[in-house]
Amino acid sequence: MTYPTLSPVRPALLTVAVLLLALVPAFAQENALDPAQRFTRTESLIPMRDGVRLNTAIYTPKERTDPLPFIMLRTPYGIDKAARNFTGYLKELADEGYIFVFQDIRGRHNSEGRFVMCRPPRDHNDPKAIDESTDAADTIDWLLKNVPGNNSRAGMLGVSYPGWLTVMAMLDPHPALKAVSPQAAPADMFLNDDFHHNGAFRLSYGFEYVALMETSKGNTDFKFDRKDTFEWYLHLGALGNVNNRYFHGKMPTWNDFVGHPNYDAFWKKQAFAGYLDQVKVPALHVAGWWDQEDFSGALKIYASLEKHDTKNLNYLVVGPWNHGGWTGGEGKALGKIDFNQATGKYFREKVQAPWFAHFLKDKGKLEQPEALLFETGSNRWVPHERWPPRQGVTPRKLYFHPEGRLSFDAPAKDGKKYDAYVSDPAHPVPYRQRPIEPTYPGPGWPVWLTEDQRFVHLRPDVLSWETEPLTEDVAIAGDIVAHLFAATSGTDSDWVVKLIDVYPEDYAKDPKMGGYQLMVASEVVRGRFRKGFDKPEPVKPNQVNEYTIDLYWRTHCFQKGHRIMVQVQSTWFPVIDRNPQKFVANIFEAKDADYQKATQRVFRTRKYPSHLSLPVIERPRPLEK
Repeated sequence: MTYPTLSPVRPALLTVAVLLLALVPAFAQENALDPAQRFTRTESLIPMRDGVRLNTAIYTPKERTDPLPFIMLRTPYGIDKAARNFTGYLKELADEGYIFVFQDIRGRHNSEGRFVMCRPPRDHNDPKAIDESTDAADTIDWLLKNVPGNNSRAGMLGVSYPGWLTVMAMLDPHPALKAVSPQAAPADMFLNDDFHHNGAFRLSYGFEYVALMETSKGNTDFKFDRKDTFEWYLHLGALGNVNNRYFHGKMPTWNDFVGHPNYDAFWKKQAFAGYLDQVKVPALHVAGWWDQEDFSGALKIYASLEKHDTKNLNYLVVGPWNHGGWTGGEGKALGKIDFNQATGKYFREKVQAPWFAHFLKDKGKLEQPEALLFETGSNRWVPHERWPPRQGVTPRKLYFHPEGRLSFDAPAKDGKKYDAYVSDPAHPVPYRQRPIEPTYPGPGWPVWLTEDQRFVHLRPDVLSWETEPLTEDVAIAGDIVAHLFAATSGTDSDWVVKLIDVYPEDYAKDPKMGGYQLMVASEVVRGRFRKGFDKPEPVKPNQVNEYTIDLYWRTHCFQKGHRIMVQVQSTWFPVIDRNPQKFVANIFEAKDADYQKATQRVFRTRKYPSHLSLPVIERPRPLEK
């Protein structure tokens, strides 16, 4: 398989922002053929087994006479502008030739029924039960019987919620479903995806997404009265004020947040891990290293299925993208980070299109490696026979030291035992540069994970440690884990850890990027859940605890001359709600008076050696250019 290198061009932020709300992002290209000239569009209300009818648009190519497979995309975001995808995300598939099917799910837009956010899998003991899997199967069955010119095969794909719907379809698939591509699909809404990370609530995303999805059957943006939502959320105060002032108990998902603040049966029933015990359909999982919404979900789904993949039907692709960043444009850059090649275009042309053609049309020899990952830093595609790799990987510990030093050498003596800061919920650390416009449709949300972290570096409530300039490349491939030995003067606390690639001050490749602090991996953990997510406990004040924080899989090369940095902080606002730093039974019911300052201490001694465990890999052979 040949991986061409193309000249770099940086896409406009507006292009990236469009990714957020489209059913799948659509990018019109100048002089592109009008889809209406290529397809015959019909609409149907397709009946489900319980009588509910789902609004469906079917696009049949006008000039094809041979039997064609279906490509289906189910979405909660509306199908009115589905045809735009034929000039972007689905262009190569449209050129190959398929019958395309777009469907509004239950209770959304023009479909009947009641919408349930991430409706959990049904009880198979109840013959009348329905879920998104039965709706997908019923739709495919209807299509086979009612749409002429099909070859009795169907494929599904989708990004984000449509990706989640794709996974649901493969749990109990219709026999005609022969290939699926879940892309940026969430796997667990309490542990790692949209609404929570390690139990810490994703405030701005959760609040705005609930308003978007549950204010009406359509998409409804919440109307802020301030340009800077940082100030709006700070003025909001405690989470208990949300229902009092705005939602008034009318938003089912927000009520679920309030009613289930811990990892109870409600969240576990939605999570995919327990259901993914067979590979029933060939699957192409797609993720982006800087996905601001559902990075870990796609990886978890792939890993869960990989345990049962005896027929080599489970594939993974991860590129240098944000949420859905492979679906439109060329993917040559993200924010200010240049990748020197058209990664998105390559994926659509050389991976996605031939993969579906192979399984739905028996076309061509499948040359897709088990895992195809883009190594950032060096900017190259690297194939792996298995992921995470084992051969050539050496776990190495990167230790915190006094005076902000970071080193692979373990602490030799104790000296000053810790670094400290005061965390004040009244003055939280912003997660991206202010002003912070609304998540949707603001241009900053899609690229914030690549933002220069110098905007918080040297704040008194952010600790930083960094290495000397590297004398050789340090490449990592696999799982990054932070081991933080820390204490708080409060009875609860959040800990945020960020792994950062610091560019040389004199950066000859692009002088404007000199000293840039690129966040490679990051995550938050909520102290109350240190012993388990289902049973929160207060933290004993000033007692040292070890917090193990999984920063997930990554493949990145810290290049010679760069530095490696780690930052630690306790607020990340408003993407993460403020921890009161005083233990309360339910943070969603906290009062304004519960929020208090706390002194935070991060230890770095032989007894308490705070460090990151990095999977350092011998440089694998890049794919042939």
